[in-house]
Amino acid sequence: MPQIPEKLYFKIGEVAALLQLKTHVLRYWETEFSVLKPVKSRSNQRLYRRKDVETALLIKELLYRQGFTIAGARKKLQVEKQLGLPLTVPYSTEETLAEIKSDLIQLRSFLRNTHPE
Repeated sequence: MPQIPEKLYFKIGEVAALLQLKTHVLRYWETEFSVLKPVKSRSNQRLYRRKDVETALLIKELLYRQGFTIAGARKKLQVEKQLGLPLTVPYSTEETLAEIKSDLIQLRSFLRNTHPE
């Protein structure tokens, strides 16, 4: 997953480069996914907030990596939103395993320090 810079707003070109997509794909997704709503500046330029960039990443994950159709991804996002689940990009298997390993190492260290043999 790409690192999202710490900024308030991103122009559509920046988001497209970050997600490695064409700008017209993002504009199309805005018409298909109600959860993707960048604000518009006075000059009518799209300004994506961090939440919008994360949502676009999630849409890309659903469509390109998990194989959802547009309709299927839209429905999944609507259901998750209705259930109050956070719209976040799932970790890859490698990232998840690395996080679990790190947690286990910390737990082992903690247990050794609190329960010496």
